[in-house]
Order: sequence, then C-alpha cells, then structure tokens
Amino acid sequence: MPTLRLPIADGTLAAYTPRAHAPWPSSSSSAAAAKPAFNRVAFAAAHVVADPLADNDPWLDTAVDWDRTLAYRHYLWSLGFGVAEAMDTAQRGMGLAWPTALELIQRSAAAARTVPGAVMFAGAGTDHLEPGTAKTIADVKAAYDLQCAAVEKAGGRIILMASRALCAVARTPDDYADVYGHVLRQVKEPVVLHWLGPMFDPALDGYWGHADLDAAMTTCVDIIRANAAKVDGIKISLLDDAREIAMRRALPAGVRMYTGDDFNFAALIGGDASGYSHALLGIFDAIAPAASAALTALAAGDRATFDTLLAPTVPLSRHIFKAPTRFYKTGVVFLAWLNGHQDHFTMVGGQQSARSLVHFAEIFRLADAANLLRDPELAAKRMRALCAVHGVEA
Repeated sequence: MPTLRLPIADGTLAAYTPRAHAPWPSSSSSAAAAKPAFNRVAFAAAHVVADPLADNDPWLDTAVDWDRTLAYRHYLWSLGFGVAEAMDTAQRGMGLAWPTALELIQRSAAAARTVPGAVMFAGAGTDHLEPGTAKTIADVKAAYDLQCAAVEKAGGRIILMASRALCAVARTPDDYADVYGHVLRQVKEPVVLHWLGPMFDPALDGYWGHADLDAAMTTCVDIIRANAAKVDGIKISLLDDAREIAMRRALPAGVRMYTGDDFNFAALIGGDASGYSHALLGIFDAIAPAASAALTALAAGDRATFDTLLAPTVPLSRHIFKAPTRFYKTGVVFLAWLNGHQDHFTMVGGQQSARSLVHFAEIFRLADAANLLRDPELAAKRMRALCAVHGVEA
C-alpha cells in the first residue's frame, strides 16, 4: 500500500500508509444481492456532482453533472436508503438555487420510479425569494405554497425546510403557527418538518420565534400536535442529543423523530429502552456502506455489531461537521471523489475551497480507520494529487 506524506495540525508533514479495505457485507454489486432491510426509516441527504467542464463562473452559475448525480442516488437506493433530495447536503442555499433544485427533484423523482421500492422525499422551502423581498407572512405562505406544489407535481414527498424568509419576517411564535398551519392544510400527504439549527445556517437563529432552544422546542411541538395528521415526522439538526431525546419523547404518537445529529447519530438511532430516532442525515451520504451494514445488523437484532460498525464513523462525522458546520458539504464531496463516485473534486459554488488541506488529510485518515476507502490505492493517488496542488510533493 502506498505511503503518503500528509499535513497535520502543527504545520508539519507525517507519513501515513492506508490499510487494506475489507468489503462491506451489504456492498455486493451482484444483481441478485438482496436489498438491505432496516427497522429504522433511514434517509441519506445526497450531494450533487458539479460539471467541471462547464464554461461558467462557479460562484455565480450552477452546472450539474446529471448522470453522476443520479448515479449516486441509485447507489444509495441499492444500499437500502431513502434519498432526501435537494436538501442542504445538496448545497441548497449554498450554490444550488431553486430552479436547479427543482430540476434535481424532477430528475430524482423520475429516477426513483425506475427502482422498485425506492423512496425519495424532497425539500420544499422559500429559497426562491431574494433576501429581503418577503415583507409579510402572506409572502412566506405563498412562497411555501409554490415549492410544495412543485414537489408534489414532480411526484415527490415533501420535507418542509426551515425558511430564512419566515425567520426574517416573523415577530412572534404565533406567526410560525400561522404559516405552518396554512402549509400543512394544503399538502396532500404527511410531510417531514426540518428544524435546522444556526450552526448549519446562521440565518435561522431564533427559529420558531425564540432564541431559547427549549422555548423554541415547545412551540415546535405545539405546532406538530395541532397538525399531527399532516406530519410524518421532524428532522432536527441541533447537534444536541439531550434535546433531541427530550423532543422525541414529547412528540404525539405516530410522529417520527428523524435525527439530523451528525455528532451523536449512532447512539440516537440505536436507542434505548425509552425509544430511538429514525435518520435523515447528511453523513449517511459519506458513510453509506458502513451505515447500511450497521442498520442491517440492527434489524437482525445484533446491536453489538451495529455499535461496532458505526463507532469509527462518529469521529469522521464529527470532523466533517466541525465548525463552521455549514461547510460540511465539502468533506462529503471530497469522500465521494476519493472513493471513485466522481472523477473530480470540484463543487457547485466553488465550495471545494471551503476547507483546508489539513482538514482533508484528517478526513483521509479517519475514513481509512472507518474502512471507508473502498479502493485505498485510488484514494491515495487522489489524496497525493490534492497535496501536490497545495505544494506538498511526494
């Protein structure tokens, strides 16, 4: 196995030799291989693959490699995951504007119809509004209505994304109850709500009308209770396992908690005697084979194997999602490149520049420790090339 010289946090270089990859039980490419069965609902929020050959200005224009983007969704479906489409992992609000997001949703919904049992939910929000253009609650309602109708027309189920516009114009918690009540009355099927904390999007600070998270949670639960028939579940991304467990226990019967906690997901999904969370996670894009194998073991009653398989993925996830957390997409796409799911490390919006070489080197080491470099020689070759671009020669 090739040895690399990788940067470490003190600014020096250290030798590193990747280990050999051990195939995952559920990663067979055989057409006869059975699709994994889980006893948790598990969505992977999927990334988009940029088109590196497009003649555009990446900070201003969006160019997507549709073939590779959809191929990755087929890969996730083959491992048993539902796809959470056009979410923040797909750079929604960080390079992926609504017109391209809608095309992504339409293409992904069409692809899902070709795969028996494939599940695809998609994000509907208000991000087609330019900042500051929503002046009233009525403006926010109309914006949500437009996107929800578009997702339903495409054939997708809705993930109701948190709204920067609502956060900007709402004055009281009652404004949130008004907007969500209106939207939920209009949708055809139960939706997944999405509470994204300010560590993921600073523009959502104070969501639900409260700076205090406990008060915000109370308002959110009250809204869910008032509209429970139209709520499949809620994904919360607060990186706070205690608050997630408390909210999970407060939800009405039949409403699922989908963990969005990329720091504590393993324990929250595994659960305990008092309950467990389902999953809607960006990290599942990056650790898909490990997560699939672990969830398969959990469904078979083998909690020990579930814990063993996921344990080394948690340090990797915590590193990818470290502050500023909103840049986690860069690590997700970096791993997709290392593992051969795309031929380049470029991103929509030029976001490949959002993290340092030291950060990437640690992802490489942690992914190797978690058995998530499926071809270590290819991964080492690509890591070496990235180092060379940064002036680190072999």
